[in-house]
Amino acid sequence: QVQLVESGGGLVQPGGSLRLSCAASGFSFRSFGMNWYRQAPGKERELVATISSGGTTYYPDPVKDRFTISRDNAKNIVYLQMNSLKPEDTAVYYCNVRVQFIYYWGQGTQVTVSS
Repeated sequence: QVQLVESGGGLVQPGGSLRLSCAASGFSFRSFGMNWYRQAPGKERELVATISSGGTTYYPDPVKDRFTISRDNAKNIVYLQMNSLKPEDTAVYYCNVRVQFIYYWGQGTQVTVSS
C-alpha cells in the first residue's frame, strides 16, 4: 500500500532554514509527481511545491524563491528545502501523491517559525 512518511520539521527562528523529507513506498515513485502542502491553524490546506516525474517544479508566490522541492528516485524520497523562513510559514507540512485517482497523504510534520 502507498505510504508517505514526513520528517525534518521543528522549531526555527525567522530567517532560518529547514529541510523536510518524505519517504515514499508502495508505488513506482519515479513515475509520479509529488507535492508538498501545508496547513496552518484555522486555515485551509495549501500547495507549497510540486515536482513532476520529469523534475519540473512549481511554487506558488508565497514561497517562490525561498522553497525548493527535489527528489531522489534512487531512495524514493522527496525533499523540501525551506530558506528565509517567516512566522507565516508556521504550519503542518504534508507530502502528497495521487496514484490511480486516489490522493495519499503522510501524517505531516510540524514546522514552527518563531523567535
